Formats: sequence, C-alpha cells, structure tokens
Amino acid sequence: METYRTPEDRFADLPDFPWPPSYAEVTDPDGGTLRMAYVDAGPEDGPVALLLHGEPSWSFLYRHVIRVLADSGIRCVAPDLVGFGRSDKPAAPEDHTFARHVEWVRELAFDHLDLGEVTLVGQDWGGLIGLRLVAEQPGRFARVVAANTGLPMGDVDMPEIWWLFHDAVAKAPVLDIGRLVAAGCVRGLGDAARAAYDAPFPTEESKVGPRVMPTLVPVRPDDPASEANRRAWAFLGLWDRRFLTAFSDSDPITGGMDAILVDHVPGAQSVTVARAGHFLQEDAGEELGTVVAAFIASSG
Repeated sequence: METYRTPEDRFADLPDFPWPPSYAEVTDPDGGTLRMAYVDAGPEDGPVALLLHGEPSWSFLYRHVIRVLADSGIRCVAPDLVGFGRSDKPAAPEDHTFARHVEWVRELAFDHLDLGEVTLVGQDWGGLIGLRLVAEQPGRFARVVAANTGLPMGDVDMPEIWWLFHDAVAKAPVLDIGRLVAAGCVRGLGDAARAAYDAPFPTEESKVGPRVMPTLVPVRPDDPASEANRRAWAFLGLWDRRFLTAFSDSDPITGGMDAILVDHVPGAQSVTVARAGHFLQEDAGEELGTVVAAFIASSG
C-alpha cells in the first residue's frame, strides 16, 4: 500500500495544542503496517475517554475538550484516523473501507493501548466508527457519548444538505479542508485554527482520506457496511450501560439523529450544546468537555 506521511514541520506552532504525538503501527491489509498517531493526555490512572474525530478534521479538533477532561482527572486518548492528521495516508481511494477504519481504531485502542472501561466520545465519522466498536467490543466500554453522529445503514436516504457536501467534496478540483471545517462552525474559525486543519494536507495527493470518506457512508441497503451497521444498531437497542447524546443546536446534517438514538438506546439521556454547529468541539469545546466530565463523574 502506497502512503503519504505529512512532514512534521507542518505541525509547528499549533494553537492551544501542546500535547506531543504518540505513534503505533497498525496492520496494512497488504501485509505491511501503517503509522497511526494519537494524543494521550491527562493522568495515566484516570478513567479513559476515547475521543474520535470525523471528516475532514483530526485530533486537533478536541483540544479544548482535552484540556477540560484532563483537568478533571480523565485520561484522553485522541487518535488521528488513518488518512488524517499525523497518521499515514493511504494513496488510493480503494485502500479505505468502513471496515478497515473500524479495525484500525480497534487495533490502536485495544491491541496497542489495551484500553478498558472506556468512555467513547464520537462525533461525525468518529461516531460511526465508535458505535461499531461499542457493538463489536462491548466489554471494553463503560459508557458512550454520541455527538452529532449516527449509524446509517442505507435504509433511509441521507439529508439533502449531506448530499450537497458529498458532491462538493467529490467535484472540488482543490479540496479546501480549512474552509470545510469553517463552514461547519457557527462561532467563527480564526486563521490560526483554520491553518491547523489545513496542516496535515499540503498536497492534493494527501487528501485521499477526506475525499473518500463521504463515499463510505452507507447510502443504500446493500452497501458493504450496511449489514455490520444493522447488527451494531440491533446491539445498541439492548445496551445496558450509560449512553448520552450531546448534539449541537445548529447542525443541519445530524439534526434529529439524537432523538432517534434516544428512542432506540435503553435509558439514553440527551443534552443540547447551544450556539454550536457540526463541529461542536470547535464551537463549544469547553462546554462539551464539561458535559462529558460530568457524565463520567455521575456514572462512576
């Protein structure tokens, strides 16, 4: 598998992101390995929060959340998905599948780090991947926070605004990552933060991950990921541990999915984060961190 590795100097002087990266090797299905990056912050003996980002961001998105959680005594593990951030970036679109992304995160979190009693915090693709992991590795998780996310199975069409995003990513001759993130914020995105979202992707060849992820969302019942997602959805309908939806009030893409999750998952609770868009970690990271910290504290 051919890969691109972003030069480290691209990550110099990141605003409000002082934590050094750690790295692990995960399996390349062609027989090699891929380097996967992650931030590990907070006390080593604290309860663990696995913070999974989505498209087209990276662990930088969680910087304000990490600070609140770490100050609350919570260990934060925030990976960069393969194809994003400091992680290796497979060069061919076909190198990316839903199943592979689930397996890469599983291998990092459980084979390499051996995390247990985990609180999942998953937003966007971080929720799609994370909810699959919860269903497939339930013994590893203590509780779940689903933030602006869902688990599509291809049985219901995606909203029109999602299709507009899908088509814009597919057709853009130059994919402007920072602009995509800014468009998903309602409180604005400063120049330094916008540059940090651009940092992992200095060339068009490095942007295969952001370009391909919308095509991996199941949009038809016979999608390659649909059956596994249906099994995961059925499992979540029997989930017997704490579950919280923390959705923003201004995300046209996932609006309403929180109600679907709350209706399906037994005992699920819900909070709404005000004045925040799709990237609620960027708009309201401290607020989200406070919500997650209180949720962990309240459930032991």
